[in-house]
Amino acid sequence: MSEHEFIRIDRLSQRFDLSDPWIARLISRRPKQFLNAVDNVSFNIEKGKTYALVGESGSGKSTIALMAVGLLRPTGGSVLIDGHNLYDRTQSQLEHRRTRRRLQMVFQSPYASLNPRWRVGNILSEPLRVFSLTDSQSAERRRVHELLEQVGLSQSDAHRFPHEFSGGQRQRISIARALASRPEFIVCDEPTSALDVSVQAQVLNLLKRLQNDLGLTYLFITHDLAVVRVMAHRIGVLKSGRLIEEESTQSLIESPQSEYTKMLIRSAPRISRGTTGISFT
Repeated sequence: MSEHEFIRIDRLSQRFDLSDPWIARLISRRPKQFLNAVDNVSFNIEKGKTYALVGESGSGKSTIALMAVGLLRPTGGSVLIDGHNLYDRTQSQLEHRRTRRRLQMVFQSPYASLNPRWRVGNILSEPLRVFSLTDSQSAERRRVHELLEQVGLSQSDAHRFPHEFSGGQRQRISIARALASRPEFIVCDEPTSALDVSVQAQVLNLLKRLQNDLGLTYLFITHDLAVVRVMAHRIGVLKSGRLIEEESTQSLIESPQSEYTKMLIRSAPRISRGTTGISFT
């Protein structure tokens, strides 16, 4: 790995078996059917930077997101976190836990990703307990309060349930949960697509501030080039599971090479970054 390289996605592939059950194939004499959701994708992310994967629905973006955080084992290739292979079978359980603690994920829907039966305080304290990051209940409570304030919520919100919050506030809770284990790498899988336009800018501004304050590295998954125009340092364009174009954000926006990328740019809404942060116009 190079000096500044933190994440390396190396020849990553994911093949899903879509075949009918064995007995149905035997009767119909149909062969097995496979879908190459991700096909030999490689890219690097520098520490403290944001790499965005863009493409239409079904292009393989979310599949890569799941593999990048260890939730879906790839059928080929590797995910290296600061030189450590996330899927190394020879790695001890302790080493694997240390690697896993360094990465987290913010999911697309804040309505589906938060347990509706848990209070916010319990949601945020779960990662602290899983990774043994606090040594007492008082320390755990202080950390939960710190996380809430870090994402623009109040300490009293720890006693409320997710259904008592708006969509934007729920996504802030999801971000706070991702921050609980003090990760270095966060995968953001369409984190604003389920939110109103006015709220999207607030969440994007929060993610930018947290990156600057904490030195976070992001993999940003989206279909919206307007978002990555102001969020990402580098962009990769996915089509049918393949990386067809990759360049710095400015170069790709100003001089796209493929017709597919040009189409994505033409369909993106306008977004700007002013002195007060990101806003949609």
